[in-house]
Amino acid sequence: MSIEGKDNMYTKEKLKVARLSIISNSILTAGKLGVGFSMHSISIISEAIHSGLDLVAALIAFVSVRESNKPADDRHRYGHGKFENLAAIIEAILILLAAGLIIKEAIPKLYEVTEVKSLGLGAMVMVLSAAVNLFVSTKLMKVAKKTDSPALAADAWHLRTDVLTSLGVLAGIVIIKFTGWYIVDPLIAIGVALLIIKAAYDLLKESLGNMLDVRLPDGEEQAIKEILHSYADRFVDYRNLRTRKAGPQRYMDFNLIVPRGKKISTTHALCDNIERDLRRRLPEVEVIIHVEPCEPEAGDCAVCKASTKFKRGDNHCTCVVCENCRNKHD
Repeated sequence: MSIEGKDNMYTKEKLKVARLSIISNSILTAGKLGVGFSMHSISIISEAIHSGLDLVAALIAFVSVRESNKPADDRHRYGHGKFENLAAIIEAILILLAAGLIIKEAIPKLYEVTEVKSLGLGAMVMVLSAAVNLFVSTKLMKVAKKTDSPALAADAWHLRTDVLTSLGVLAGIVIIKFTGWYIVDPLIAIGVALLIIKAAYDLLKESLGNMLDVRLPDGEEQAIKEILHSYADRFVDYRNLRTRKAGPQRYMDFNLIVPRGKKISTTHALCDNIERDLRRRLPEVEVIIHVEPCEPEAGDCAVCKASTKFKRGDNHCTCVVCENCRNKHD
C-alpha cells in the first residue's frame, strides 16, 4: 500500500473512533446527569460533569484529527500535525476546569451532608458507564497507538480516567448502602477530582512538550543512532542531530560528514539508504541530511590528522592520503 493510501486509511479509522467517542459520551453525560439529580448525589453529578467535558474533548479530538490530516499548504509548509497537540492542550485545560467545578460543589457537602437516594439506580449507571468507557477507551487507544495520534490518546486517557472514577463512585454507593455514611459521597467526588487533575497534568506536560519542539523520546533517538551507526563504515561522522514531533509527524535533521573525495552520486545513494531505514524504523518521519566534506585540519578525523600519509599542507581527505577514509570511498 502506498504512503498516501495508508494515510487515508488511518484518517478514516481515526475519525471513526472519534465519532464513537462522541456518541458514547453524549449518552453517558445525559444519563449521569438525570440519575445524579434524581439521587441528589454530588459524586454522580461530578461524574456527569466529567463526562460532559469528555464530550467536548471528543468533539475537539474529532475536529483536530480531521484538520491535522490535511496536506501541507503554502501557509503551513510543515503540515497541520500540531492541531492534535493543540487539541490535547485544550482538552487538558477542560479537564482541570471540570476538576475545579467538582471540588467547588463537593466541599460544601462535607459540612451539609445530603441523603443520597436510589442507590441501586446509581450503582447500575456507574457499572454501565465503566463498561462503556472501558470498551471505547480501548478502541481509542488501539487506534491512537497505531496512528500515533496524540488527540485520540488524550481522549482515550480521559475515558480510562472515567472508568476509574466510575468504579470509585460505585464503591462509594456501596459504602453508603451498608453504612449510611453519606459523607462518603463528597469525599469520593473530591477523589475523582484529584484523579482528573493528575490526568490533566500528564496530558498537558506531554502536549506542551511537543508544541515547544521537545526532542523525540530516548528510545526513538537511540533507534536513529543505531541506524546511523550501521552505516558508520561509509561516512566519517554525523553531528547536530535534532528531532521534534508535531502530532504524529516526526522531523529530524543532522549533518553527515563524508570523505572529501567521495562522489556526489555515492553520497546521495548513502543518504537515500539512511532515510529509507529511518522511515522503516520510525513511522511518519521526515528526514533532512546536510552533507559536509571532512576537514582533517579542523579535527574532523583524528586518524587523518595523525596519519603519516596525511600531507599537512593539503586540506583534502582522499584515499591516497587518508587511511581512515580508504574504505569509505567508492
